[in-house]
Amino acid sequence: MPVGAAIGGSVASASPGPAGSSRTASGRTGSGQSVPVRPRLPAPTGPYPVGTVDLHLIDPSRPDPVAGPGHYRELMTSVWYPARDVWRYPRAPWMAPAALRAFLPSGGFDPDSVLTPITAGHQGAPVRRMGQRSPVVMFSHGAHDHRSDTTIVVQELASHGYVVVTVDHTYDAYSEFPGGRLTVPQLDDPSTALVPPDFARDIRFVLDRVEDLAAGRNPDTDRKQLPAGLGDAVDLDRIGMFGWSKGATATALVLTEDPRVRAGLSFDGPMETNPPLTTDVDRPFMLMTAVYPRATQPSVAEFWSHLTGWRLNVQADGAVHGSYTDTQALIPQLVDAVGMSDEELQAWIGTLDPARAVRIQQAYPLAFFDLHLRHRGHLLDGPSPAFPEVKFIS
Repeated sequence: MPVGAAIGGSVASASPGPAGSSRTASGRTGSGQSVPVRPRLPAPTGPYPVGTVDLHLIDPSRPDPVAGPGHYRELMTSVWYPARDVWRYPRAPWMAPAALRAFLPSGGFDPDSVLTPITAGHQGAPVRRMGQRSPVVMFSHGAHDHRSDTTIVVQELASHGYVVVTVDHTYDAYSEFPGGRLTVPQLDDPSTALVPPDFARDIRFVLDRVEDLAAGRNPDTDRKQLPAGLGDAVDLDRIGMFGWSKGATATALVLTEDPRVRAGLSFDGPMETNPPLTTDVDRPFMLMTAVYPRATQPSVAEFWSHLTGWRLNVQADGAVHGSYTDTQALIPQLVDAVGMSDEELQAWIGTLDPARAVRIQQAYPLAFFDLHLRHRGHLLDGPSPAFPEVKFIS
C-alpha cells in the first residue's frame, strides 16, 4: 500500500525515506537560530517562458465517493502553458504553503522546516501566440500525493509549447481550495480509499472541462479570470497523458476508455486495478519502469501484452519508484540540513545521480509526446550515447 514520501510523493510497498521521528530540515543563521530550507527546482530548457493558472472544478453529475451525500466531486487543477510578458506576473509556488505543511510529516519532516520551492510558472500570465494551437498533456499523481510531484516534467513540457493540465485527486491528495480550505488523504477508512478508476474518472471529467476552455467557456467554479488566450491555445486533436504510480495505472485506464487521449506514458506504474487491465490499446504507450518492471510485476507484463500499437519500455539504471519525479532533485538538497545518511538518501533516490535524473525527466517525456503528438524527434529510436543509463527493455 503506497505511503507518503515528502517533497516528491507516494511510493509503493514501503517508505523509501527517513520516516518515523520527525526531522528538522533547517539551516542556521549567524546567531545559531534555525531557518527553514527552500529547495530549488531546475529551470526548464525550452525556448518559451511558462505561465500557470489554478482552476477549481466541481462535477455536479458525480456524488463524491468520500465526502458523502449532498457533496459532489470537487477538484483543484493547474494549467501550465507557454506564456508572454511574464515579468509582470509572480512565479507560482510548488505547493500552497498550507498544503505543504500538511504534506511534510508524511515523509518524516517537520512541517515548519521546509519552504515550498518556487516554480518557473508565472501565475496568470497571458498565453504566447504560437501560430497554431498547442498539444495538451494531462497528468495524474501517485497515491497520497499532490499534483505538483512532477513539476520538473510539467514545466519542461510547457516551455516547449505544450499545455499541461495537472489534477489533484481530492481525498487522495494534499490540496488547498479557494478560501484556504485544506483536504488531505483519507487513510483511516479503507472503504473510502480511491482506486485507479476513481482517478481515471477525475481525468475524464477534467478533459471535458478542457473542451469547455477550447470552446471559449470558463469552467472555473468561481469564474476566476483566465489568462488571456488560454482557450485559443488548446488543441483537442492532440491530447496525451502521463501519470506516476497509481496515476500511471489511471493513465492506462484512460487510454482504454477515452479515444480523446492519443498517447500514454507511465512513470513506474504497478498497473494493478480491479478488474485487471486486459483491454487492448492500439495507441502509443511508453513505460518508464523502476521498481515495477515487467520481469517481476505480472500486472505490468499483462498490460504490456495488450499494447497492440507503438510501445516502448525504458528504465534508468539505479532508479527507484520516485526517480522520475521531483523527489530526485529536491530531497538531496535537504541532506545537510537534516543530517541524512548516505543510506537514507539512497533509499529516497536510489543510485541514479540526481542531475542525470533531471536530464532524463526533461528529455524522455518530451521526446515521447513530441514523437506522437508532433511527429518529430529521434531520441526514442534506440539507446542514446547521451543517456547511457537509460536502457531499452525488449
